[in-house]
Amino acid sequence: MNNDVYILNDRAILYINGTDAKDFLQNLISNDINKVTENSSCFASLFTPQGKFLYEFMVVKHKSGYFIDCEKSQSEEVFKQLNLYKIRSKVEILNLSNEFVVACFGYEKYLSIEGSKDILGFTFKYREDPIFLDPRNKLLGARLIINLEKLYLSLKKLSLKNSKINNYHIKSYKLGIVPKNFNKLKNKLFGIECNYEELNGIDFKKGCYVGQENTARIKLKNKLSKRLFPIEIIDGKLNENDTIFANDTEIGKVLISEEYPFALVKFLDKNFDKNKIFKCKNGSIKVLIPDWLEKSS
Repeated sequence: MNNDVYILNDRAILYINGTDAKDFLQNLISNDINKVTENSSCFASLFTPQGKFLYEFMVVKHKSGYFIDCEKSQSEEVFKQLNLYKIRSKVEILNLSNEFVVACFGYEKYLSIEGSKDILGFTFKYREDPIFLDPRNKLLGARLIINLEKLYLSLKKLSLKNSKINNYHIKSYKLGIVPKNFNKLKNKLFGIECNYEELNGIDFKKGCYVGQENTARIKLKNKLSKRLFPIEIIDGKLNENDTIFANDTEIGKVLISEEYPFALVKFLDKNFDKNKIFKCKNGSIKVLIPDWLEKSS
């Protein structure tokens, strides 16, 4: 069994509390807050009113409120965005990133811990701190949200050994799930184009939320013609916003170019073939389609 643990110091923790916290989140996020209980956490996003991607995060029940586990580089923006919608709601929004940390470890290790269940998003307490199986894909393992002061004692009790965060990012990228640099995606594509339906991040049965109308229209009218895919550099160099060509036909655009590259690709275009090598301005790439996405198609 792999006992590696990744301290995700590129993640931040916000806390939303107050009488209206549940309704406040329900009116904003792409998933159904009613799924979030002491025993269940969810993956969700904030979209623009037009349905474009803004931010993604985990939502975890904690005491009388909710933890928001988001990318640290976006945390101040998420904090401001939530406060923008606060208006007269009886809600308190706190940034607890200096107090809490996110640690991630493998799926098999998670199953070995007493109280775990093999259910996406399943949540239980370990010494009063929430552990949950990643709601997007179980191969991403489980997350522990814990007070920094308690972190290393808990890791010791769980027999977990610290591993480089890059190893987690590589695992996520190979699964076809964006690990970082979400600012590169902001306002560049629709939330549904991020594969959030397949990653359990959009609920099409819940009521209204910001961006719901366009998201539902794309789904119901079968207008999803582009998707976000990981890409592999075959040779040369990639730049952000590079156009991807199949011969002389544009079939995509590079959105994230460094480290773990992703592109928005016209996967239904007659010129797209997942087995082909495509050209960019200064290089060539291959589009990688994740197994979980092929199975859901």
